[in-house]
Amino acid sequence: MRKLIMFLAFMLALPAHAAELIMIEEPGCTWCKRWNEEIGVAYPKTEEGRIAPLRRVDISKPWPDDLKDIRPERLTPSFILVQDGKEVDRLRGYPGDNFFWPMLGEMLAKLEPAPQM
Repeated sequence: MRKLIMFLAFMLALPAHAAELIMIEEPGCTWCKRWNEEIGVAYPKTEEGRIAPLRRVDISKPWPDDLKDIRPERLTPSFILVQDGKEVDRLRGYPGDNFFWPMLGEMLAKLEPAPQM
């Protein structure tokens, strides 16, 4: 856990890099609702949310053009970590709040640091 905290602090000190966490959802999804209640309210206020802001994609609508290079997902909720338009990692389903944060930390650890200027 200490390594994760140090990594997150390091990532926050770097210049912004184009990373986002795409949440795949659909109307009526019980697990999406649960994620929203347990994680969604807090997510933008966390270090993880600053590193990879949340973007929601509704699978009942057409797949966004800017994600054409990312394989669509049918299981909701799913979370796709994208950096500079490329998929870094994917989490299918919501394992509950006790497992989500550590799994997200493992995903974020795969991000490439922004180039130093």
